[in-house]
Amino acid sequence: MRGATVSDDSPKNFWESRYADSERIWSGRVNPTMSSLVADLPAGRALDLGCGEGADVLWLAARGWQAMGIDISATAVAHGKAQAESHDLGDGSAVFLAADLPEGMPEGPFDLISASFLQSPVALDRQRILQTAADRVAVGGRLMLVSHATSPPWSTHRHGPDEMPTLEGDLSALVPRDAWEVQVGELRERSARGPNGEDATLEDLVILAKRLH
Repeated sequence: MRGATVSDDSPKNFWESRYADSERIWSGRVNPTMSSLVADLPAGRALDLGCGEGADVLWLAARGWQAMGIDISATAVAHGKAQAESHDLGDGSAVFLAADLPEGMPEGPFDLISASFLQSPVALDRQRILQTAADRVAVGGRLMLVSHATSPPWSTHRHGPDEMPTLEGDLSALVPRDAWEVQVGELRERSARGPNGEDATLEDLVILAKRLH
């Protein structure tokens, strides 16, 4: 947070401008927390929310999932499609869609719905997105969330216009609660390096929940 101001731009304009200003924003590598949580799950139908340039989608597709990524930025989606082609995943195993959330969320059921750092310095109805996602998880499927619990010290943007996500706040999207088994629900520390070589220990909120019925 660090006193940064929240942009009054629309989410679509903000993120489209950010992706359009750079050939690549993210590393192109799968989120290691996500990959460790789902590596042993049987492949099925997956949806990645706020997929950005598609690294998590490509990782899933390469391992047999029918993976779809959705992002508000058409430029990010175009980058994901290009990466799918370059990885020989243009056969429909890695699909990308530009749409608002939650309105444009595809119909389920999905065996896995994932969201890695689905946070934004502009308005984002995150709770409604998570509730919509939970409704689309198949019985026996998983909802996997990795979120910033603290802001990196070098960050120039807030990760959301409100408070950082909390475990209880995100778990409240699992309705009814007795329909879910929370297999992982915790804060995890990780080492990170900033753009100017700064070392820091960051906290992530990590949730893996299985739908029981």
